[in-house]
Amino acid sequence: MLAFTIRRLLQAVLVMITVALISFTLFRFVGDPVNQMVGIETTPEQREALRERLGLNDPVIVQFGRFMVKAAQFDFGTSYQFRQPVAELIGRRLPATLELSVVSALFALLVGIPMGVYTGLNRNSVLSKLFLSVSLIGISLPTFFIGILLIFLFSVTLQWLPSFGRGEVVDFGWWNTGLLTWSGLKALILPSITLGLFQMTLIMRLVRSEMLEVIRTDYIKFARARGLRQRSIHFRHALKNTLVPVITITGLQLGSIIAFAIITETVFQWPGMGLLFLQSVQNVDIPIMAAYLMLIAFMFVTINLIVDLLYFVVDPRLRGERSTH
Repeated sequence: MLAFTIRRLLQAVLVMITVALISFTLFRFVGDPVNQMVGIETTPEQREALRERLGLNDPVIVQFGRFMVKAAQFDFGTSYQFRQPVAELIGRRLPATLELSVVSALFALLVGIPMGVYTGLNRNSVLSKLFLSVSLIGISLPTFFIGILLIFLFSVTLQWLPSFGRGEVVDFGWWNTGLLTWSGLKALILPSITLGLFQMTLIMRLVRSEMLEVIRTDYIKFARARGLRQRSIHFRHALKNTLVPVITITGLQLGSIIAFAIITETVFQWPGMGLLFLQSVQNVDIPIMAAYLMLIAFMFVTINLIVDLLYFVVDPRLRGERSTH
């Protein structure tokens, strides 16, 4: 277990170094930072002095090493557009994105797993066919179109829910949340469903296919022959053995939810990191782009490491294999 964890940590470090190299390339080769920081009235001497102060005249390897050290401290300099430290800008937007992502992931899990179990155990029922039809809609329609449809139905037509913004939030130091206010909860419903619908349908279909496969195995037949109750067979034995692929997909999809919340945040004008990143792309704000890329990569490798470690908790066969080597 320890050796496995160390190997995964080394792989995570290698991934982060690669992403750091890509982010550094953004700084180095996508536009000139000096041109973004000064006006047209700046003299060539002033430009050269600024380049020297920023270390842009140093060798590339020295610049990359300095970038790595600062990135480890989450220091990406100052935003070209907002003239504020990038760490502060992302820190203010991070709670909104994480709140939306976590609620979307919980929606996908809490709805997708029961739907998958039901459709796996009741393949020919009318409700199962309805669930499968809904899952086709969730997979087929693009995220932005689902968001627009929900806004038209629940915000424009029925006027039940807000169509943009985050509502009122409660501050806890640097962290803020809308989960403790009524307007914040209402504002969270539509974007979280929009963002989590694809993951929900994916989890539902995965659980359904795994349940269909597991209930045909010999040990399930043996459990029935022993006279165990159907609920115990279905939920204690069958469902437990479907959790390994579900954990894999859920872990990867949680990273995807955070990384690709850009579209949802744009449709609903949700004040998160995705909307900030889109604005930075439009204005070629390289420090924000690089910081966003590094942060998302760090979240991905962390989630993947947690998923790998959870394998040992859920599947005893993996523990047995590792102990024999």
